[in-house]
Amino acid sequence: MTLVITQPPIAEPVTLDEVKTHLRIDHDKEDDLLNALISTAREYLESRTQLALITQSWRLCLDAWPKDQCLLLQKSPVQTIDQIEQFDQSGLAQILSANNMILDGNAHPARLYTHDQSNPDRAINGIEITFTAGFGSASDVPDTLKRAILTHIAHMYEFRGVISQSMQPASVPHGYEALICPWLRRSL
Repeated sequence: MTLVITQPPIAEPVTLDEVKTHLRIDHDKEDDLLNALISTAREYLESRTQLALITQSWRLCLDAWPKDQCLLLQKSPVQTIDQIEQFDQSGLAQILSANNMILDGNAHPARLYTHDQSNPDRAINGIEITFTAGFGSASDVPDTLKRAILTHIAHMYEFRGVISQSMQPASVPHGYEALICPWLRRSL
């Protein structure tokens, strides 16, 4: 199973002005650094929680359909299934209809019930599912997640001279895990 982002978010869940207000910064000298920290904090939160905060497009590549007919999409929330392709041995794609499939886009991770699909002829990555995920725009992102991002940015900003930008995030602040805990995927 391979998950690839095909269209990253066009905005961040918090703005530069929100970050500067949070950090009590009233100059523009470090705007490039702050913008980089915003992206780093969002990417880290998305990787920890398997969430897509702002609308973005993904492609999931599979070798075969799951035997239990319930496919975990590894991202949440999923807004739409945009296309499902199944490839034959020569590489020709057949577009499958999602009409007989059921999407539970708000589950964590999102689930797609596939109902009796035959496996592809191509042994590796014979199935490609393109989908759109995310809460929507920045105003749709839950405030708790925005607070986690702002807290993380403040932590990285505070230690900017100790830890290089390329090594960020090296740590997370106290309380960060408590903020994202409701959004973490749990398994037995």
